[in-house]
Amino acid sequence: MMKKCFALVLVVVMALGLMACGSDENKKLTVAMSPDFAPMEFVDTSKSGQDQYVGFDVTLAKFIAKEMGKELEIQPMSFDACQAAVQSGSVDMAISGFGYKEDRAENFNLSDFYYTDGEQSVQTIIVKSEKGGTFSKPEDFAGLKVGAQVASLQLGYCETQLPDSVEIVQFTDLGTAVEALRNDAIDALAVADGNGESIIAKVGGLAKSGFNFEIDPTEGNVILMKKGNDELTAEVNKILAKALSEELYLGWYNEAKELDGVNAAYDENGNLISTESKE
Repeated sequence: MMKKCFALVLVVVMALGLMACGSDENKKLTVAMSPDFAPMEFVDTSKSGQDQYVGFDVTLAKFIAKEMGKELEIQPMSFDACQAAVQSGSVDMAISGFGYKEDRAENFNLSDFYYTDGEQSVQTIIVKSEKGGTFSKPEDFAGLKVGAQVASLQLGYCETQLPDSVEIVQFTDLGTAVEALRNDAIDALAVADGNGESIIAKVGGLAKSGFNFEIDPTEGNVILMKKGNDELTAEVNKILAKALSEELYLGWYNEAKELDGVNAAYDENGNLISTESKE
């Protein structure tokens, strides 16, 4: 009889523990993010823990979590790993400057578009300073090595808009890609324009190429959620609509740029001529 009572108590304790655990999980919003993409998401080295992650997408994630009444937990990982984490269900969503791609629409639930500076950001290519401003069309990159981040929107643009003779080199980490450009391991690097400005302002010897990819001006960034999670997607879309109606995006983006420390100006060749970078 004693053993049965003990067993019953143990079962009740375990059940209560699982309920408590589940309750804690329901109060948390887990977001995968690749914090190497300033000013969208990056690391403030003066801070630690969750506070070290800053940028536009971080502010957006905080806004979504607050509207949902949940505690935000950012899980940093590589850009391609963010997508795998969503598919496996180990995180609720991924917010990391994702652009719309057909294969993403097939494999994930995508949110409605959200915007950084009020419109779709420019997608561009950066090069060494001596080559700045010398590219104006895709054919100008013929025979060159152009880097892009794995699974990125820029990689897709390189594959569809640059000549077949271009050797596309993929990088998991943008920091590694920038070093490859500086060391002439690649000739150019495809990036979002805001990210390119951040890189140029902080890293010497780089400039805008003078070339921008053709993009659909109606498209913006999207949030990735697990395929079939329609309830979460609908909730996120309502929150994005609220942020858009309250005109929050531009303010968030300007704050992110200020925090990144970049307020730059460029000459006709795409070379940096002035900056207020805090680096």
